This record gives sequence, structure tokens and C-alpha cells, in this order.
Amino acid sequence: MDLVNVNINTAGYSGNKSVIKNVALSISPGDMVGLIGPNGAGKSTIIKAITGLLPVLDGNVEFGGVCKNYAYIPEQPVLYEGLTLWEHLEFAAAVYEIDRGIFINRAEELLRLFRLAHVKHNLPTTFSKGMQQKVMLILGFLLKPSLYVIDEPFIGLDPIGIKDFLFIIQQARSEGSGVLLSTHSLDTAEKICTSFVLINEGTVLTKGSLWEIREQSQLPNGSLFDCFIKLLENSI
Repeated sequence: MDLVNVNINTAGYSGNKSVIKNVALSISPGDMVGLIGPNGAGKSTIIKAITGLLPVLDGNVEFGGVCKNYAYIPEQPVLYEGLTLWEHLEFAAAVYEIDRGIFINRAEELLRLFRLAHVKHNLPTTFSKGMQQKVMLILGFLLKPSLYVIDEPFIGLDPIGIKDFLFIIQQARSEGSGVLLSTHSLDTAEKICTSFVLINEGTVLTKGSLWEIREQSQLPNGSLFDCFIKLLENSI
């Protein structure tokens, strides 16, 4: 059973102007679906539609029975000025109603993994962009949801941070979680994603596995980048 099925006729922000149209995708347990497109293509709008943050939507976003919850990790960190890193984690645990013992073990493990244990009592608003991104990842992974919706996780992360992220997201997938990953890092996406949704100007250019996208772009040995550029050029 799919974790989520998305069928959007039109969606946007206000008035009659549609930002995205005719968008359909699904995510199953263990999937990592790469949402690929240029700036302004509608990736973030699709994510907002899935997470219920879009005011205007004609269509359906249906979560399957096996999807108990989801975590949304935005591109721009959202942090409280007066809370330390540990207090952010405690607040999230209270909202998610995570058992205290489970929370402490999980939080400490994530802080060690992302190498932030030494600053857990500091204010994240004073951290670097990369460290703030790690805080958002820790908050997302704290819940251990069925579905992760992640917007541009690689921005600001150093190579070690990327390695740590890829390790834990692979672990989550092996436990049955699905992932929707919006990214401009096509080389990385090609290596880690099970399928792709390529979009431009608010609609889907094509979707499928790398093999299927190579077939559709008529580039049997092409990289994801090459296939995307060719499909993009053909759509103009």
C-alpha cells in the first residue's frame, strides 16, 4: 500500500492563478522519490500541497493506512530564538508525545550522529547555516515517521554532514519509511533515489526510474542531468 497518493488538478496561492497543474505521484514504503526541477518550477509548491500548507488546491492528497505520520524538513531552518538545541528537541518530543526514555535515547543518538552533542545547550540561532540544517534534520528524524518530505537537504551541509544524512535516511528506508526529496543535486539524486519526478513550469515532464527516464529521453546511457536537460529543451 502507498504511503501517499498525490493527484493535483490545479493548485496555487491566491486568486485564479495556478502555480502547479496535473501533478500525480505516489510514494511507497522504502521508496526515495527525487523531485527534480529548475528554480521556480513548482517543487516547493508541490511539497506545500502535500503537507497541507497550500491555501488553494483542486485535487487530492491521500495518505495510506500504513502512513501513521510524516515529517516535513524545509529548506530554510525554522528555529525559536529563545530555545537551546536541547529545548527544541524537548519541545518537539512533547508535541509528538514521545515517551521520555525513548526521546532521550533517540535525541542523544541523533546529536552524536550529526556531531552536535557538544552544543546541545547552545542557541541554534547562533549556529552556521550547515549546523542549523542539521538541527532541522535531527528534529525530523526524532519522530521516526512513515514518510519524510525533505526540501533541499544538501544546501549548507559539508561532505561529512551529507554522509551522515545519507546514512540515516537509508536506515529509515530499510525500516519501511518513504522519502520525497526535492533537490538540485542531480548527481547525488541519481545515486540514491529509486525514482524521479521531473517538473517544469508547474507540471510533470516525466516520472519513473532512471532507466525509464533514459528511455523517454532517448539517452540510453545518459546521466539524470543529461536526460533532464534534454527533456527540458524538448518541452520548450
